Amino acid sequence: MLPDFTFIIEILGTMSFAMSGTFAAMQKRFDPFGVMIIAFVTSVGGGTVRDLLLDVPVFWMHDLLTVSIIFFTAIFTMLFKAIEKKFQVTLFLFDSLGLGLFTIIGVQKGMNADLHPIIGITLGTITGCFGGIIRDILLNRIPLIFRKEIYATAAILGGFVYILLRNFSGLSEEINQIITILLIVSIRMLAVKYHWQMPKFYGNTNDAEM
Repeated sequence: MLPDFTFIIEILGTMSFAMSGTFAAMQKRFDPFGVMIIAFVTSVGGGTVRDLLLDVPVFWMHDLLTVSIIFFTAIFTMLFKAIEKKFQVTLFLFDSLGLGLFTIIGVQKGMNADLHPIIGITLGTITGCFGGIIRDILLNRIPLIFRKEIYATAAILGGFVYILLRNFSGLSEEINQIITILLIVSIRMLAVKYHWQMPKFYGNTNDAEM
């Protein structure tokens, strides 16, 4: 049952980040080809970096299903745009969901490779965050992970909770995954709603950039 559920998580994560990238590109008024590129790098960016670090074949280069899902999701989202007016809310929801889903996949791959749990959490954070980083760089804006919003922190906390549940809870793997995904998404939503921020270690002066 686990491989099937993990496969579902991968599909949902790919769709979520493809929608996130598509909405972000449409906000910038990219043409359809540009939208496709942004959707693609948002969906596969984190997983590509993860697989390169693990020195394993990059997942999407041997799986046309992933590329097809991204393509059709982007097409659907561009058509859906005609009735969707709240771009920012939609982008936030799909980005948060993609973060939770892909963080789990990254942590799992790290643990399955017999890496230290801390490294597994790092891989989970990379998988969940790096697609968004590449997306934001291509869109010429500061990536979310480097801004005041709680983003990578949610992935890190989720990774810790997942490992704790996996090792000590006695719950099924599917339940552990669902709890962790809901936790990451909830942290993101609560952080935005209540303006939670990471502490800053500098003042409000307008010093020139170094």
